[in-house]
Amino acid sequence: FLFEHPAGGYKKIFETCEELSEPLPTTVTGRIPSFLKGSLLRLGPGLFEIGDEPFYHLFDGQALMHKFDFKNGQVTYFRKFIRTDAYVRAITEKRVVITEFGTFAYPDPCKNIFSRFFSYFKGVEVTDNCLVNVYPVGEDFYAVTETNYITKVNTDTLETLKKVDMCNYVNINGVTAHPHIERDGTVYNIGNCMGKGATLAYNIVRIPPTQKDKSDPIEKSKVVVQFPSAERFKPSYVHSFGMSDNYFVFVETPVKINLLKFLSAWSIRGSNYMDCFESNENQGTLFHIARKNPGEYIDHKFKGAGIGMFHHINTYEDQGFIVVDLCAWKGFEFVYNYLWLANLRANWEEVKKAAMMAPQPEVRRYVIPTDVHKEEQGKNLISLPYTTATAVMHADGTIWLEPEVLFSGPRQAFEFPQINYRKYGGKNYSYTYGLGLNHFIPDRICKLNVKTKETWVWQEPESYPSEPLFVQTPDGVDEDDGVLLTIVAAPGSQRPAYLLILNAKDLSEIARAEVECSIPVTFHGMYKP
Repeated sequence: FLFEHPAGGYKKIFETCEELSEPLPTTVTGRIPSFLKGSLLRLGPGLFEIGDEPFYHLFDGQALMHKFDFKNGQVTYFRKFIRTDAYVRAITEKRVVITEFGTFAYPDPCKNIFSRFFSYFKGVEVTDNCLVNVYPVGEDFYAVTETNYITKVNTDTLETLKKVDMCNYVNINGVTAHPHIERDGTVYNIGNCMGKGATLAYNIVRIPPTQKDKSDPIEKSKVVVQFPSAERFKPSYVHSFGMSDNYFVFVETPVKINLLKFLSAWSIRGSNYMDCFESNENQGTLFHIARKNPGEYIDHKFKGAGIGMFHHINTYEDQGFIVVDLCAWKGFEFVYNYLWLANLRANWEEVKKAAMMAPQPEVRRYVIPTDVHKEEQGKNLISLPYTTATAVMHADGTIWLEPEVLFSGPRQAFEFPQINYRKYGGKNYSYTYGLGLNHFIPDRICKLNVKTKETWVWQEPESYPSEPLFVQTPDGVDEDDGVLLTIVAAPGSQRPAYLLILNAKDLSEIARAEVECSIPVTFHGMYKP
């Protein structure tokens, strides 16, 4: 059942808000499950303009960290801006100082032509605006975006501790906001890097768990495997990757970063990160696999039709095949082109019109055979009984992948996917939970059974939820024994936002904790027990 949003309440989630000096109490309805004793941590933009200078893109607003604390059936809410260089300098100089994803920072008007000329040769200052996610490394927690800078934060006080440059430890130009974390605390991530002979490549980086001698695990970061780039000077945009027990899966999409543009045009023309993306309409999508231990790239050419892809759902091995579930956007156009704030703040009819032109979302399952023989040309290599996904060897040695569609609705995306990660990450699983985007506007929470394709939905009028995080019931037996935590903006209500707790089995409401202030959009986060 599709909601319409003619009142435009969703515009509120893209509005600046103030940070808090101390945690606020909430009004609880229902009963908070007794096993919730930790914190829900979320990140997103909270400052959408500085003085009269606006930020233009969804990924430009300054990083705001949110925290809901659970204690004895009570819930409090707290939030603070992260004191990144981008934020502190902007507040100090009352202007946009560091170029963000879609907003160019003009040179300082107070400087004369000579100092401007010299600062131009120092090159680009890369943003540290960590508005995307937060995750643990050893005993520490980092708020992150997709550049080389990650920001250590205190998850109790929400204080900013220090800016860390990953370039100091590994050959990497940036790392994603979607690492994989093993049960022992080992962190794996991927990023663009310089490969051999001045070509671009992608490195998988491993950060070990907590060190016995209490030293910083980041100092022991190592590259474990390198994936080649299809185009020498144009790496694909990478937002996440897949990891099963024994394999890494990297999906190389047709959305490219034109590095020459990135390096030259930047300071001259007043360009930003968004100006440096382009699509290779002929490449299609390349699927790469590598062994995990020891890290070893497996040189098969797996290929499919062009898709945009941000979020892997889960990846697992079964009978010699790798099953790769992901949220796809059909075609080669960059979905971020539709996430300018002006588009998202438009009236509902305009929002719908813009989304008509955009790539179509689909939840897809690709299956990759690990055992490939040249002579099996022309026949489907996938013998898993439960999937219609295929892999066919062509004469030139490429293996063409066709997906099985797990969910599809016109302009209705199942996105920001989550699973019971602790127990089923990298394993054969049944359920994923997601945020439903209606023409890019988040208006429902969804659950999908990837085996039967059955779906469940939670939605309420004029309510705009965020990514649902799964928390397992301590003595839970079933994969979906647990709750989902999501922050819902309800701009028309007496209390404009609330934390919602749903039963993961059927998405029925267990409790909500309402706050007296608005809460803007958040992207990703974590439950910290």
